[in-house]
Amino acid sequence: MKKGIIAIVAVLFVSAFLLITAHSQEDMKVVDRSVFKNPQKFSSVFKHEEHNEKAKIEECNECHHVYEDGKLVDGESSEDRRCSDCHKLESSGREPSLVKAYHTNCKGCHQKNKKGPVMCGECHVR
Repeated sequence: MKKGIIAIVAVLFVSAFLLITAHSQEDMKVVDRSVFKNPQKFSSVFKHEEHNEKAKIEECNECHHVYEDGKLVDGESSEDRRCSDCHKLESSGREPSLVKAYHTNCKGCHQKNKKGPVMCGECHVR
């Protein structure tokens, strides 16, 4: 009985550890597309830490923004949330759809700074 309980606790601990590390942004290699029912493109390659170092991004809220009543909240960050928590597959009027949000935030920044990929195949790589 004791061995069974210890085994269950060990499995739960390992599962929790794997779940937490699987969603760690520092280890991120591709943008999560699990929310899409039938994705039309490959996942976007995105090495989170490497990107931020190369782009010299130090503040999380440069990408992970927070809006309230349609206005950007200065200094607030949404890094503990997934983009799909706020941005749905279809636009609800106030906030852009998830796809538009990704493209506006990521591609828009690349265009503005004249650095980084802007063509579909440069991000959505097999």
